[in-house]
Amino acid sequence: MRKRKASLHIAGFIEVNELRLGNQLKKLREEQKMSQEEVAQRLSVSVQHIHKWENNQSYPEIQHLLKLSDIYQTTIDEFIKNDATLQNKINISEEEKEDDDELFHPGFYIGIGMMFLGTFLSLIIGNLMIMMVTNIAGMLITCFYKDILKLLKDVKKDFHEQG
Repeated sequence: MRKRKASLHIAGFIEVNELRLGNQLKKLREEQKMSQEEVAQRLSVSVQHIHKWENNQSYPEIQHLLKLSDIYQTTIDEFIKNDATLQNKINISEEEKEDDDELFHPGFYIGIGMMFLGTFLSLIIGNLMIMMVTNIAGMLITCFYKDILKLLKDVKKDFHEQG
C-alpha cells in the first residue's frame, strides 16, 4: 500500500512538472528533431540559455517566446496557459508596472490632504496635538497606502474563501 501511494505521488509530480514551460520547450524541440545548438542559433542566444529554459531554471524573454512559438509551430498562449509559475510571474510583473507611478497614486493625495487639513485645523483651533496626529496619519497613508490596500484585499479574499 505504501509503495502505491509513493508512486501516485511521484506520478502527480511528473504530471505537474510536465506542464512547466521548460518541459514543454524540451518536448517540442525533440519533436522537431532539433538540437539545443540549432535552437540557440535560430534565436541568436547561447546554448546555456536554452539549457536553463528547458530545465526550468529561468524563463525566456517575450521576444524569444514569440520566436520559439514560430519555430515549434505553436502559440505563445499555449506556453503561458500550461505553466502556472509563468502566469504568476506575468501577474506580478503587471502589478509592479501598475505601481510604477507613485506620484499619481491616490494614497499620495489622501495623505497630503490629511496633513494640510491637520495643519489648517490646528491653526484654527490652536491645538498642536491635532496637527501632530493628522500629520503622522497623513505620512503613514502616503507611504503605506498600497500596502494598506493590499492588506485589506487579502483580508477580504480570505474572508470570502472562508465563508
